[in-house]
Amino acid sequence: MIHQMGLYREYFQLIRDGEKMVEVRLNDEKRRKIKVGDTIEFRQVPDYNETLQVQVIELRSYPTFKDMYKDIDFKDFGCEGWTMQEMVEGTYEIYSPELEKSYGALAIFMKC
Repeated sequence: MIHQMGLYREYFQLIRDGEKMVEVRLNDEKRRKIKVGDTIEFRQVPDYNETLQVQVIELRSYPTFKDMYKDIDFKDFGCEGWTMQEMVEGTYEIYSPELEKSYGALAIFMKC
């Protein structure tokens, strides 16, 4: 199955360059349909002018983004050298704490 998702240019390029191996998402209804072996087609936002396909090789769910970041090396997110505070605050710029509380967090391990 192919799932389509938007992705900001910075993170899109990190995946394309092999520097980001884990994508962070809410564990909402849309993401719960993803299975190991599925394909994700990322579309670079805001322009949607470039796409990249990856294969899902592992999924891990967590109650919070902080729990996820305690478990997985920041380098795997393309964020080597970041602090825990930077990781969590950066994620909250995209997903609110209220959404995190409702759905939890999902780490999507992938390969190009």
